[in-house]
Amino acid sequence: MLFLVSNDDGIDATGIKVLEQSLSALGKVVVCAPKTEQSAKSHSFSMHEAIRVTQHAENRWAVWGTPADSVYLGIHHFCQQMYGQKPDLVVSGINRGTNLGTDVHYSGTVAAAQEGAFSGIPSLAVSLKLNEGEPPCWELAGRLAHRIAEKMLGTPNMPSVCLNLNVPAVADHVVPDIRWAKLGARHYHPLVEKREDPRGRAYYWVGGHHRAFCNREGTDGRLFSEGHATLTPLTRDLTDEGVFQGLADVVW
Repeated sequence: MLFLVSNDDGIDATGIKVLEQSLSALGKVVVCAPKTEQSAKSHSFSMHEAIRVTQHAENRWAVWGTPADSVYLGIHHFCQQMYGQKPDLVVSGINRGTNLGTDVHYSGTVAAAQEGAFSGIPSLAVSLKLNEGEPPCWELAGRLAHRIAEKMLGTPNMPSVCLNLNVPAVADHVVPDIRWAKLGARHYHPLVEKREDPRGRAYYWVGGHHRAFCNREGTDGRLFSEGHATLTPLTRDLTDEGVFQGLADVVW
């Protein structure tokens, strides 16, 4: 089996190294990831500028671009160059912090996995909650990623879906159960902070802290808050069927 591994925290991040190691027991691993952190870049693509790539090892490439760039290059060039085939599974992560609810629309981690699904390859995004002052549970997240990847590879006619896994912060010896979850909503405190540089020019910081998850039963935020790991299948079709049907007779 051939895995393509990427992330949005950069090729030198701890999470991607743990993920690479956990998947190497199941098959060959090619790493193609951004050279530097690309968090919250969503599915941005470098269409109008050259993309530089630096080879770090026989199977590792650092991309001066976005997570989506990295996966596209990995699928259509580096996996082909090394093994003459597309990967059997694309896995992105392990992200520093969760990607729950509406986070998935901003997440570079999720976008990397979705780029795999867009190319017809089953994909998995892995994110880990961090607790301030506590060491991250990297090994636990790696074990869960290994387990789910193995299940995906062993499922006959596995669809080219993107699965979004979020792992809670627990003691390494505690393995949380994994629950299927619907995508919920995540609410943040709005923040626009205006500052001034030494030359008197204004600049801004945006994005506030997490406020709450929606409390709808079966959603990822609620289940995660209850201590479960959550697994959500994401679709590429963003059509709102309710609105589509409700406005079908409206002539614009």
